Amino acid sequence: MRTVCKYTPNELFAGFGTTCTVLDGMAHDLDESDSMAHANLCGFGKTLIQTSLRGEAEPLLLVNCCDTMRRAYDVIVHAVTGPGGGKRPFTYLMELPHTCSPCQIEAFAHELKHLKDAYARATGLTFDLAACQAAFAPRHAIEEPYVGIMGVRCGRELEQFIRRTFDMPVTNLTCTGNRSPHMDSAALETDDEDAFFAAYAQALLGQIPCMRMHDTTGRRALFEDPRLRAVIYHCMKFCDFYGPEYAQFKRHSSLPLLRIESDFTLQSSEQLHTRIEAFAETIAPKKDASAPKARSSGTTYVAGIDSGSTSTDVVILDEMGAVVASAIIPTGGGAQKSAEECLSHALAQAGISRTAIRSVVSTGYGRSYIDEGDDSVTEITCHAKGAHSIDPSVRTIIDIGGQDSKVIRIDNAGNVQDFAMNDKCAAGTGRFLEMMARALDLPLEEMSRMGVDHKEDIVISSMCSVFAESEVVNLVAQNRAIPDIVWGIDNSVANKIGTLVRRVGGRESYMMTGGVAQNAGVVRAIERKLGCKVHVSESAQLCGALGAALFALER
Repeated sequence: MRTVCKYTPNELFAGFGTTCTVLDGMAHDLDESDSMAHANLCGFGKTLIQTSLRGEAEPLLLVNCCDTMRRAYDVIVHAVTGPGGGKRPFTYLMELPHTCSPCQIEAFAHELKHLKDAYARATGLTFDLAACQAAFAPRHAIEEPYVGIMGVRCGRELEQFIRRTFDMPVTNLTCTGNRSPHMDSAALETDDEDAFFAAYAQALLGQIPCMRMHDTTGRRALFEDPRLRAVIYHCMKFCDFYGPEYAQFKRHSSLPLLRIESDFTLQSSEQLHTRIEAFAETIAPKKDASAPKARSSGTTYVAGIDSGSTSTDVVILDEMGAVVASAIIPTGGGAQKSAEECLSHALAQAGISRTAIRSVVSTGYGRSYIDEGDDSVTEITCHAKGAHSIDPSVRTIIDIGGQDSKVIRIDNAGNVQDFAMNDKCAAGTGRFLEMMARALDLPLEEMSRMGVDHKEDIVISSMCSVFAESEVVNLVAQNRAIPDIVWGIDNSVANKIGTLVRRVGGRESYMMTGGVAQNAGVVRAIERKLGCKVHVSESAQLCGALGAALFALER
């Protein structure tokens, strides 16, 4: 039996000799379900529909915990039993009360018995009460420090990645991981089915509640466990049940907390992986970046490679931590090829051979595809490391790259305290500025200076890059001054950065890194938004590679 909910009576099906498995696989795309379901249905609902259409969810038990389950049930049943369709295997929508009052327990016990009878009729199987009672197993308590996954259900692939990323144990505390109905011994020994199902209904409804239940105070137990060391809080697009809990937890807890959002597909895996890896690096044992390091002079070197979507950057350091060479080339032809070429340029500049490089650390989105690196560190942690080495007074780093924007808050030792990234959208990134430059028929370098000379504040209101491009074209048609339009574009980027700064609690002093740091108009717009000076180093674009090289030096 394929199931989706912690309130599913798994033990009931054990009484028929049927095993229950949770549908928790994430989809590669939602093409089939998008053609049959509403656009604003949550990603899990669409994944459920698509899995069913492919015959991978049979038989199926759904629980009407939310409107998505009702809609998915209607689509699934209609898709198979409609005109020209065949008979679908057992598919059932179970009615779930949202309170645990005596009246609701009685109603739910009746629903459980109704489900038992419906499954017996559909399959011809006989229910064995003793086998059902024997299926109850005690939940084992967690005895060691762990990282908890909380919030809305977490896809299997995402959970597996989180487990691989952390050195300490990871526990799934979402609705698919914290199922624990408790039955007393009397209910497990009785021969009276009515008495058993009354106790069973109470046990299911008495679990740690999901956020769809009316009384959610029992969820405090998840956050108050003294063994809990950090939390990854998963939210889902078009699912608003868990947002208030996350906000309250962030406001009142001092535990390390990372909020991630997915649409229950694998399409945004790379960005999620970067956030999760960076979070794991922030809660790992920290070293004081300002502590003196004993090094002997010699001819051994280390290198850092930052493989970005637009450029690949390399920094080579000697044993004393001095920069002996650096290189920046456009990324093209694959991360591995660009990394090899850029490292070759830096080696030639330094006048040394590859064998002189003792350690290489890679970072950036292409870090997983580079064979040159001995280790890899996320660009979030590397930019923090590099910025702190350039200016130890920096507390907030603004990194605008080719395909994403990040704001990173660090402490006085250069350790990451919090960070935020833009969503799955090019708006506010280097790619966005390239699109706007093409719309204005301007070289990107020229546009980067033009906004400084504006005369009028023009607002680019569209949040989407494509719509913003149309808005810019319309402004050109109105004969608005190009410098004013550019200034509007610069402010659009600054507004998005301001949102990320507020999210992490950014504070002075600020440093801007990444290629967009060379855009004077964007820098000025961000300074106006923040109301303070933003430091831009000559090595701004090399900051990630510098941080990676410093990690190589420590290793």
